[in-house]
Amino acid sequence: MTDNMNSRPRLGVCVAVALATLLVGCNRTTAVIEDPYPFDYRQRHPISLHEGPKTVEIFVSSRRAGLTPSQRADVLSFAQGWRHEAASGILIQVPQSGPAARSAAGSVREVRSILAATGMPAGGISVRGYRPAPDALPTIRLSYSQLMAEAGPCGLWPKDLGISIDSADNQNRQYWNFGCATQRNLAAMVANPADLVQPRGETPPYEARRSIMMDKYRNGVGPSGKYDDYNKGISDIAKQ
Repeated sequence: MTDNMNSRPRLGVCVAVALATLLVGCNRTTAVIEDPYPFDYRQRHPISLHEGPKTVEIFVSSRRAGLTPSQRADVLSFAQGWRHEAASGILIQVPQSGPAARSAAGSVREVRSILAATGMPAGGISVRGYRPAPDALPTIRLSYSQLMAEAGPCGLWPKDLGISIDSADNQNRQYWNFGCATQRNLAAMVANPADLVQPRGETPPYEARRSIMMDKYRNGVGPSGKYDDYNKGISDIAKQ
């Protein structure tokens, strides 16, 4: 009788320990680690916008002062690009030493005159000297800051393509590098990187053409245009 009475408290303790173990097992708060592998290629290789320099270099000869016709065209194209996409003034770096230093000074005066002719204010141009390397061909460097789009780098393979001990590699998912080249090419080709973030504002319509179309509409004439010579010079085979 005494043994049965002593065994009951021990049995109760065992039951309490078992129930506590079950409750602890049910209340486990183990963090579930998700695979940080975005399925969307736009999340794996996002296009980022940042400011970067746009530069052009003008090679300077010690035996000729001034710019060649092709160099004038380069400076003019650079100035026109500044009007549309620049986020800063233009910095001109001029070699200050070497045999081409004197001819470089004369070329800079011509560069500044081209920039002024395109509407560049004098206060937006800064000139800075630099010492070229002894074995390097001296150049006049023009640069300004602009908004740039960039994606990548490409060629990274943090995940296996086939079967491995990692269970994430056995899933039917895009490999990591998929879509990187497309994103990088899109970032390089877009004319205005801001278009990747938001659409452009609407511009006013062409009033001259609108007036012509409204006059035709009032007079009961078909408003469509006529392009009789659009296929002039095209062979009959191409027209079919």
